[in-house]
Amino acid sequence: MRSIAGRSQAGHRNASGYFLSPLEGHAFPFQMGQRARHPAPEPEDDDPGDPRGEVQDPILRKVHAGPHSEPSAGELLKGSYDPREEADTGAPPAGRMTIQEARRRGPVGWLQLLGPGLITGASDDDPSGIGTYSQVGSQFGYGFLWTSLLTFPMMAAVQELCARIALHTGVGLGVALRRKFPRPLVGICIAALFLANTINAGADLGAIAAGGSLLTRGVVQQLWLVAPAAALILVLQVFMTYALIFKVFKWLTVGLFAYVITGFLSHPDLRQVLVGSLVPHLELTKGSITALVAIFGTTISPYLFFWQASSEVDEMRAAGKVTEAARRGVRASELMAARTDILIGMFFSNLVMYFIILTTAAVLHVDGKTGIQTAGQAAEALAPLAGPWAFVLFAAGMIGTGLLAVPILTASAAYAVKEFLGLKGALADKPWYRPTFYLIMAVSTVAGVGLNLLGIDPIKALFLTAIINGMVAPPLLALIVLLGSDRKIMKGRVSGRVSRSLTWATTAVMSVSAMALLVTLTQH
Repeated sequence: MRSIAGRSQAGHRNASGYFLSPLEGHAFPFQMGQRARHPAPEPEDDDPGDPRGEVQDPILRKVHAGPHSEPSAGELLKGSYDPREEADTGAPPAGRMTIQEARRRGPVGWLQLLGPGLITGASDDDPSGIGTYSQVGSQFGYGFLWTSLLTFPMMAAVQELCARIALHTGVGLGVALRRKFPRPLVGICIAALFLANTINAGADLGAIAAGGSLLTRGVVQQLWLVAPAAALILVLQVFMTYALIFKVFKWLTVGLFAYVITGFLSHPDLRQVLVGSLVPHLELTKGSITALVAIFGTTISPYLFFWQASSEVDEMRAAGKVTEAARRGVRASELMAARTDILIGMFFSNLVMYFIILTTAAVLHVDGKTGIQTAGQAAEALAPLAGPWAFVLFAAGMIGTGLLAVPILTASAAYAVKEFLGLKGALADKPWYRPTFYLIMAVSTVAGVGLNLLGIDPIKALFLTAIINGMVAPPLLALIVLLGSDRKIMKGRVSGRVSRSLTWATTAVMSVSAMALLVTLTQH
């Protein structure tokens, strides 16, 4: 990686890594003193290194252990390397499946169409999010059901933009942002993202353990399950093939239907549900505003932006597009397939959010239990009121969503850091060729375990996460929207009027939420 790769002044590089003058719009070399007379494009990120050339991973270079040369594509990837008509994930690899093809295949085709968008949407409903929605439902009843209708288009617009950037440029969001904007600005956002993801992963590991402890009626203590849950997740990330990882993720999304079923078991008041869903109501009180800010901060989280983009790139790699040059450019049919996947995933995410608020409103709020703080407390409170099956489904859902969310939180943190630093590595790569990428992921996971072992209050930890995400999301969204609107980079795939309107509106909403959060903090 070049030492001058990210030192921006006025202007920016183009999609190939050149620095663009804001006055001339032409590529020219970024100079230091009187050196660098000719433009030199930034090295292609994530391209396989020169087979038998010097190993690229910084850890392997330092310790002089393990492989000493770069592997071929077949040696680098877990499992067998055999690009086919479909990606190994069974989801639509860019350039391989279209809506028409999915229709021709019937139900199986539609299931294969769902990939990064569905998994990203499902991961948003992690135990931390479930805790937030449970708090809102128990405290305010059906009054915030309408927010799911508001967050759905905002989530869909932002995630579509992140996917489109990745599909067109062929690189992850961290790479694309670092090439256009000042490196310190992007670096601050990614450092904050890593910290927030790690804290969030720790809270979710605690929730997985809490769910297991609840199902055993306290026979197995919560703390005993934290480390085994983390070890299981690390084994999944390190040793399973990319195809198997995504299949596991897809099956874990099924666990979210537990919350939809629980909603029907709770026997809600249909008239109040209808009013709460269609008639927006917000009292200008500290509690109501804080609840609204919490919902926005939970549903539109920065880690989702990076995971969506990195997943799209990994899908293309799985389909055989192993170089950045091969991945650049996206056809309209490919973009339509990705948009369909994202719309379904974001709808599913908001549907689950809707039913969690509905369930806790119908059972806990009605019974006067308004002090719920976590998903575990919600599950315990449901048992005597909604019956054992509602309790089991809610607790099992905590485990399933946690096992989905934690690896995505730690992996998205690793992707963001390695893309910003210009390192190589992905979940599809063998760990002994890319130990730095896996070490970043492991550090985040182990730190999350440490938060539980130290007995740090999960509510305070999640509050800190909300503050960090709330402060990082607005500037990060602004950078992403500007990137998607840059015709030099996006060319014919630049954001249209609807996309720009929705994404800028989302940025404005998140900015107001951040300011409201600061006001709340100052009042404390």
